[in-house]
Amino acid sequence: MSLDELTADVEDAYGAVGDELTVALDRETRNELAMLSAAFESKSHDELVRRAVHALYRSAVDTGDLDFHLRQSYDVTYDEYLYGGLDDAYAQAGERATTGVDGNDERRYQQ
Repeated sequence: MSLDELTADVEDAYGAVGDELTVALDRETRNELAMLSAAFESKSHDELVRRAVHALYRSAVDTGDLDFHLRQSYDVTYDEYLYGGLDDAYAQAGERATTGVDGNDERRYQQ
């Protein structure tokens, strides 16, 4: 697998997730969500689930767990994934910088 395949899989998964998600909860998860809800005085379970996803993501990045799985499946790291996206953005910005606003390659003040 490669960086391009990872990018395609991320884009596919992003589209598949949608804006809302229905999740079946087991007894342990339900108990933990109730405890967090009480502790954080949150009436919205949605907000707690969003926080949980952010916490898991941050933990996976910080501990290298995400890199481990990405390296196994795609032979890239998270940094390489981020750099690949930045590299594409820089390449596109460079193309716009070398061509005029109208797409003309001629230099503006050249005679």
